[in-house]
Amino acid sequence: MQQNEVNASYKSPVYNVIAVPVEKVQANSYNPNTVAPPEMQLLYKSIKEDGYTMPIVCYYLPEIDCYEIVDGFHRYTIMLKHKDIYDRENGMIPVVVINKDISNRMASTIRHNRARGIHNIELMSNVVSELTKSGMSDAWIMKNIGMDADELLRLKQISGLADLFANKEFSEANNIL
Repeated sequence: MQQNEVNASYKSPVYNVIAVPVEKVQANSYNPNTVAPPEMQLLYKSIKEDGYTMPIVCYYLPEIDCYEIVDGFHRYTIMLKHKDIYDRENGMIPVVVINKDISNRMASTIRHNRARGIHNIELMSNVVSELTKSGMSDAWIMKNIGMDADELLRLKQISGLADLFANKEFSEANNIL
């Protein structure tokens, strides 16, 4: 019974999302995560199409009245680099605050990064197969899933479904002749 009492009093930070002027948010100096340009473009498209669906995780620095990012640097970067997003959001970014010392903030950053995992190739090829079967073009899949033509081709090959290749050209060389 005591365990339930402890759980009942705990409130996850996500229940306290606040809108913070992006100018009051700053990057931390220890995040090892990088995102390649195609994925950054996909993140921009995701935020443009769906809005911010996840808050930026921060630690509040009262001495400078600023929020230091623990997780969400790339979502933050999208607002800084894209005026359309900044304007639409009125310069405000959703933030949740955690109150941890620097060592635990660093550990949180790494946990957030590593918990995202990677896409399972078999499951991704199944997604491509289903989208193709439902009539989505290669161009639509590449644009909306954030793939290049080579990746799409590889996923179609993995799926092993011949009908995915029906009436398709497979290389740039065919266009040169």
